[in-house]
Amino acid sequence: MKDGTAEDYALLERLEAGYVQQLPERILAALRRLEDSFSGYQVTRLEHSLQSATRAYRDGADTDWIVTALLHDIGDDLAPHNHDSVAAAVLRPYVREECAWVLQHHGIFQLAYYGHHIGADAEARRKYADHPCYERTVTFCERWDQSSFDPDYDTLPLETFEPMVREVFARPPWDERYLRPGEHVPLVAV
Repeated sequence: MKDGTAEDYALLERLEAGYVQQLPERILAALRRLEDSFSGYQVTRLEHSLQSATRAYRDGADTDWIVTALLHDIGDDLAPHNHDSVAAAVLRPYVREECAWVLQHHGIFQLAYYGHHIGADAEARRKYADHPCYERTVTFCERWDQSSFDPDYDTLPLETFEPMVREVFARPPWDERYLRPGEHVPLVAV
């Protein structure tokens, strides 16, 4: 890289800009691939993701929360043991900081439901009890994640959420107008 010229990097920057514009389509394609992901549950990982987003949508959540719910397990294919961190890394430049925090930590919070069955600490999330996003993560897991494995749930199709995904990933990355540090938006409309 040290031998590159200004012209080389100007060309690469132009090419990368076009590639970045296609990010929403790549995100949606990765989501669709969850249809053939990890098995054993009564629904596919895609159906689980859509159920989570549907529940968020029906709770009156805003776009950031809905897209966070939709993409919360997008890292499952490549990083089954730290999928939450992968999903958070994908979304962090585009959504409120609280959404990224909840996303990054939802895996450890989910242990409350099954950790005792697999020899894991079901109370591991307690180490975050004083964090401002603790209760939001508990609510995220309770209302949208752990409850979204129901084969009979009236789940909305991916097409419902595609415009939201495109909106979020069309934002300028790391823009404070969208990251809104320290701001907390309820998950459930009051």
